[in-house]
Amino acid sequence: MHKHRTSIRSRRKKWRNANRRLPTSAVELLANLPRELGAEGTDYFAAIYLTSEYRSKYLDEGVVSSAERRSAAIEKWKLAEAKNAVTNRILRERDLGYNILPRVTYSQFLKFGRRLVADILGPLRDEVVLGSFSGGASTSRNRTESHPAQKFCGQADATEAVGIYIPVLHRLSPLLRQYNAFTDLREVDSAVLFTVPKKTEIDRCACKEPDVNMFLQKGVGNHIRRRLKRFGINLNDQSVNRNLAAIGARDNSLATIDLSSASDTITIEAVKALLPTEWFLYLNDLRSHNVLVDGELISTEMFSSMGNGFTFELESLLFYALVRTALYFEGIPGVVSVYGDDIIIPSSGYSMVTWVLRDFGFSVNLDKSFHDGPFRESCGGHYHAHEDVTPFYLRREATHLTDLIRVANSLRRWTFADPARQYMMPATYNVWLKLASFVPKSLWGGSDFGRDTQLVSPGLPNKQLSRLSEAKDLPAIGSYLHWQNSNWNRTHEPDDSGYTSSDVRKVCRMKRVRFGAQSETPKFHQELG
Repeated sequence: MHKHRTSIRSRRKKWRNANRRLPTSAVELLANLPRELGAEGTDYFAAIYLTSEYRSKYLDEGVVSSAERRSAAIEKWKLAEAKNAVTNRILRERDLGYNILPRVTYSQFLKFGRRLVADILGPLRDEVVLGSFSGGASTSRNRTESHPAQKFCGQADATEAVGIYIPVLHRLSPLLRQYNAFTDLREVDSAVLFTVPKKTEIDRCACKEPDVNMFLQKGVGNHIRRRLKRFGINLNDQSVNRNLAAIGARDNSLATIDLSSASDTITIEAVKALLPTEWFLYLNDLRSHNVLVDGELISTEMFSSMGNGFTFELESLLFYALVRTALYFEGIPGVVSVYGDDIIIPSSGYSMVTWVLRDFGFSVNLDKSFHDGPFRESCGGHYHAHEDVTPFYLRREATHLTDLIRVANSLRRWTFADPARQYMMPATYNVWLKLASFVPKSLWGGSDFGRDTQLVSPGLPNKQLSRLSEAKDLPAIGSYLHWQNSNWNRTHEPDDSGYTSSDVRKVCRMKRVRFGAQSETPKFHQELG
């Protein structure tokens, strides 16, 4: 009898993975989707653009080895550092009488820009140290041990300069002192460079920061985010830039600017030139001055890199200040919006703004910057004249059901982005039906285009895929401190990691859906009869 109960319990623990593998026919259909849609050979811009973009971010691990991709990424990072060294030297030695704009000296430009940055940042108060943790890896903890609750407990890494801020942190948050958070410190000299998959040819570089540095950096990031919002820059909402890009495409009034390797080209001297001295010194204490690259310790010319908790907010602040200052001296009024390195300005200021950005060491990505003509692109939104032509992407070989659902939902969203598209591309419904035929009927009826666990289609949902993750045995004290700390910072942090196919290959099970309010699902004219 005892053996029988044990076998029942063991069977209950074994979940069947409902995220089934796709048959070859489905994989081939997804790989050749633009051709199936009849997009090749047409003169319809949205179809041409989808064809060109669909596989532009594809990562084929069989073409270039992971070692080669990593090596290419590190080489690119080192080239950026060489460029940063030149920029630092130029800015450090620049004559204040240098005309950065016609009849505008460098001294005048910096005076206005620094005043603007000072107004945005406000005074440096102790509360700025109250940061937060993300779920990313740090120098002391790898990704599998990186839950925020775990980072409050045990030994934590920190650079020498952050030690003086621990008493302030404990004074403002007595619970951290009471439960000995950040008391057992290991001093480290650097951040650690790592790479993540990006495209077939190259990875993307980022850095793992020391734990306490990361916590304090996030405090700065949260502060800048809140202060920028007072000046009309909302780093929690990408739709602002997308809507403005659509306006620019319609009437040519606004330009969109994109920068290459923006976070890796924020130089020390550029930050020093634009930030108030007390803020520069504080941020300079929190950043990692060195990066460990495959065992080699490199003193960085960049101020902060991807992985630093304030890089995104700092670059947004710097670009906003540079753009606003350039437009002020040119006498050009109008809308300015910034989200990281996605910048929107009046089209008439494009030449001068891009000149200033280059003068501070940034590289304008000419392939993704637009100031004339009917096309604009910003924050993932792509527009041509009056039409939303935002494409969708196949980033890796589609192998599982969730891969297919994601593309099918993206295809449906793309079709209804313009009212006439299903008539211009009559094959879209039949192709969608082919994709839908591989999805169990119990997963039909969804209404959220962003999901890959339910197929968007007419009708009410029955079930959805629910991912199972391994439960973590989190420390009780760490979980409590994380919960308390979260009350200090409720600002949403952007997820810039992008889609990775490993996310959808986790074990999934079927889960019944509780019926709630359902948004209206757009219907093909064939579905309407």
